[in-house]
Amino acid sequence: MDHDLDSIADPFRLFAEWFDEAKSAEPNDPTAMTLATVDADGMPNVRMVLLKGVEDGGFVFFTNLESNKGRELLANPKAALGFHWKSLRRQIRMRGPVEQVDKEAADAYFSTRPRGSRIGAWASKQSRPLESRFALEKAVASYAAKFAVGEVPRPDYWSGFRLTPVEIEFWKDGKFRLHDRIHFRRAGEGWERARLYP
Repeated sequence: MDHDLDSIADPFRLFAEWFDEAKSAEPNDPTAMTLATVDADGMPNVRMVLLKGVEDGGFVFFTNLESNKGRELLANPKAALGFHWKSLRRQIRMRGPVEQVDKEAADAYFSTRPRGSRIGAWASKQSRPLESRFALEKAVASYAAKFAVGEVPRPDYWSGFRLTPVEIEFWKDGKFRLHDRIHFRRAGEGWERARLYP
């Protein structure tokens, strides 16, 4: 389905439409998104993470708080996200402040993860040096034995973040590189919208 981009005033509505199309068209993982942060020296970092929800006006993802991205977001709670759905020839990018989700939201999502992934969250000292693959497998076996019976609780160092965008840009491929770019900027309770040159 093609969109009349000039008729849409709510970027969250447009995101929902594009995301629904990506879920049916993208062959791999339509929830994959780039996350850009900066470290204490202002040096940027970028990696892929998975979108786990759009709620309370923001985009939610989860991670180990002691990982590079976790530490960077806690120290400088601003970030950028990017989606690229190659099969649809579309991308969306956004940036804004980030806040940690509450414990109830982190617990609720953690409980939906496969058991192996929950054990992996305990076993992995994400982003820190690993002496060998065997050391990781040993840690996984140790936590699998520890949590052999019952639920696997969420580690305190594992939680989520919500990025609340102040800017969102939608890009759609056009012939002869004459792409469509629609930029939304937060303005009070609403959004200002502008077309950008390709």
